Amino acid sequence: MSKKNNMYGRYIDRLLVCLVLFITGYTTISAQKTSDVEGTGYYLPRTELRFTVRMEKTSYTPGEYAIYAEKYLRITDVSLKPSVSYRIIDFKINSIGERDTSKFYVAPTDSKHNIQSLRLDDSGTLLAINAEPKVVSLPETFKPAPKPKALNPRDFMTEDILSAGSSAKMAELCALEIYDIRESRNMLNKGQADFMPNDGQQMRMMLQNLDRQETGLLQLFNGITVKDTLDAVIEFVPTKSTDRQLLFRFSKWLGITEDDDLAGNPYFISVEDKQISAQIQESLLNAKKLKDNVGLYVNVPGKIKVTVYDGEKEWTAYELYAAQFGRTEALSDELFSKKMFTNLVLNPVTGSIESINTDVAKK
Repeated sequence: MSKKNNMYGRYIDRLLVCLVLFITGYTTISAQKTSDVEGTGYYLPRTELRFTVRMEKTSYTPGEYAIYAEKYLRITDVSLKPSVSYRIIDFKINSIGERDTSKFYVAPTDSKHNIQSLRLDDSGTLLAINAEPKVVSLPETFKPAPKPKALNPRDFMTEDILSAGSSAKMAELCALEIYDIRESRNMLNKGQADFMPNDGQQMRMMLQNLDRQETGLLQLFNGITVKDTLDAVIEFVPTKSTDRQLLFRFSKWLGITEDDDLAGNPYFISVEDKQISAQIQESLLNAKKLKDNVGLYVNVPGKIKVTVYDGEKEWTAYELYAAQFGRTEALSDELFSKKMFTNLVLNPVTGSIESINTDVAKK
């Protein structure tokens, strides 16, 4: 190895050692800073928007005898190709709170403060102090109703149909069977059938059975159309005012597509900062310098207007408060002194004060 390469190698080794020492030193300092204050670390939330796009998916499968539909049943609008299509039937917005990693604080739980419990969510976001957190019910996941069992057309075929020697002959006999079923139904409705039912309930059962037979056989010509309801959830965290940012793409033939898939029509989102902050009592805030604060903070969210566009057309608009468009305020340390007992509940979506009650601490 050349002298130059050897010197270069030693330089790299020293650089790695220094890097390890730097990381170790940083970790030690952080631990020391945390240990100086006896407390529990927590985060305040930021507001995330969740859009639920509910779609109806229609799947069509041609019938086995679709090619004979016009010839034997005079049905002219039967497609011979399978297809799948989508349409949007509903669009909803919900907002949730998620951990804001830029807002990490340490709440004091030492003998100088009357903080008996801190309630955090699974991500470490503060929900309540000395109180039960607010319960937010998220929309339930859509559960489609159970579908009836699909009909099997062969269950309604006569012996003659099943023994026919060709598809064309089977299609012809199926069409004749359909006409016979319709004739029987007409005779029942007119009261002219050879075997009339004894009462109304038996009449309904006979008509339902005929309808079922006709539906099963017609599937051989009309095909089968199945409709399903699907939900797609789109997450979006607004951080600043924006004009017509792409939110998602939707295609009639593909449903929700990738953002770069031009087969889908674009839906855009605009966010306007209304420059309006939520109200908070000044008496709750820390009047001292920031460095004297004990570590208790809340969000004062700001109002935004969210507009969603279907292409160039405005689709829907609404206003809401978002944590990241407001500010963070330090609470007065007197609220949690040994002389006071304070119950604080935060809004889990915005991190603002949902409720606060203060009383003289019991001795």
